Amino acid sequence: MSEAGEQTYNPQGGWFATMLFVAVFCYFWIGLDPLPDPLAGSALTAYGESSNSFNQLIVLAMSVLVMGVLALHPARELVFKAYGPLLVIFAWVALTVLFSDTPDSALRRTIYSVLVCLCASAVLLLPRDNAQFARLAGVCLLAAVALSYFGVIVMPGRAIHQATDALEQSLAGDWRGHFGHKNTAAAAMAFAVFFGLYLLRVRMVWSGLLLTLLAGFFLYNSGGKTSAAMLPAVLVGVWLFERIGGFRIVLVLGGLALLNLVILSAAVSPPFQSFLAGLGVDATFTDRASIWQLALSSISSRPFTGYGFQSFWQTDALFYGNHSVSTWAVTAANAHNGYVDQLINGGWPLLILVLVWLVVLPCIHASKALARGTDPDLTRLYVRIWMFGLFASCFESTFFENSGPIWFTMLIAVFGLRLQARADLIDNPAHGAVRLRSAMG
Repeated sequence: MSEAGEQTYNPQGGWFATMLFVAVFCYFWIGLDPLPDPLAGSALTAYGESSNSFNQLIVLAMSVLVMGVLALHPARELVFKAYGPLLVIFAWVALTVLFSDTPDSALRRTIYSVLVCLCASAVLLLPRDNAQFARLAGVCLLAAVALSYFGVIVMPGRAIHQATDALEQSLAGDWRGHFGHKNTAAAAMAFAVFFGLYLLRVRMVWSGLLLTLLAGFFLYNSGGKTSAAMLPAVLVGVWLFERIGGFRIVLVLGGLALLNLVILSAAVSPPFQSFLAGLGVDATFTDRASIWQLALSSISSRPFTGYGFQSFWQTDALFYGNHSVSTWAVTAANAHNGYVDQLINGGWPLLILVLVWLVVLPCIHASKALARGTDPDLTRLYVRIWMFGLFASCFESTFFENSGPIWFTMLIAVFGLRLQARADLIDNPAHGAVRLRSAMG
C-alpha cells in the first residue's frame, strides 16, 4: 500500500473467513484433545519421542487456508511486511539446526513454529471489522471457559489436579480445566479477563462481565500464583505505560532485565537466596531454581549456537544422560523461562533477535498507535496481553510454544500492535464493503 492510500475489501463470502477465524482460535484455545488423561503414559515420554504429526498437519492445513484468504485481502502487505523480523529469526534458527543432536526433529519443530506464526499473524484480518473481532473472540473464549468449568463440575478427575496424577502430585486440588496444567490454565484465564474487560469497553456488557467474572474466579482456583499476582500488576503497568511517553521502552526492558536478574541470581548465588528467604520470598521460585541452574550451566558450553531449536529439554541425550543422576531438572519440559530457553535454542544471537522482535518493536508500535489514537480500547487489549506475556515468560517458556493459547494469543497482540500503528479500518456499510487505510508504507 502507498502512504495514506485506501483500498476496498468486499466481505462477500465472509462466512468462510468467519468460520476459519473460529476454527483457528478454538484450535489453540481448546485443542483437539481437551481434558487430557492425567495418567497418560505420554506425560513421561521424552519430548523427542512424543511429536504429534496429526497436530502438525492440522496447523499446516489452517495455515494454507488462512494465507489463501490473506492473499485476497487488500491489506495483505501490512501483514507481509511484518514478516521481516521473523525471516531473520528463523534463518538463524535454521542454522542452529546444524548444531542439534536431533536435527530432523529440530527442523520439523522449526517449520511447525513458522506455521503457528503465520496463523496468528493473518487471523486478525479474517473478521470484517473490530466489532466482529470482538464478537467472535468473545464467543470462542466463553466456549473455552465454559468447557473448563464443565470439566471441573462433570469430570473433576481430569480438570482438577489429583494426588494420583502421573506427575506433580503436589498440585492436587488446583483447577486446570481442559488445559494440561494449572499454569497454562491460569495464564489463559488472565488473557480471558483482559478480553472480558475489552468487551465491557466496547459495550458488550453482559458477555464481557460474564467472561471477566468466570475467568477471574477460575484463575483464583487454579492456584497459579504468578498469573494471579501478575494480572493486577499488568493492569497498573499498562496504565503507566500509556502515560510515560518516551520512557516506555525503559519501563518494559528495564523491568524484564531487573526481574530476570533477581530470579536467575537466586538460582546461582546462595547468599542472594538467603537474602530473598529473609524477605519471606521463596528463593527457589517453586523449585524452578534447579532447572535454571542446569540451563545456565549448559548455556556456558554453547553460548553462540545453542543446542538447536527445542532440542535440549526432554531429549534422550539429557533425559538419560549424565545429568539424570545429579538433578531432577532433566525431567523438565523447558527452562521455565522464555529468555533462558532462547539462549539454549540458539545462543545469544537468537535471544537478541527475539528481544528486538517481541520487546522493542511492539513497544514502538504501541507508542505509535497510542499517539495516533487508533481504537484505544483495542490497543490497550493488545498491550495488556503483550506485557503479560513478556513478564510471564520470566517464569514460563512461552515463546515458540507451538500448542495451547498462550503463545498464539501473545502473537495476536504483537501483530495486532503493528496493525494498530500502521492502519485504520473504516466501515462503509452503505456499499457492503470495508475501506482499509494505510497510515504509512
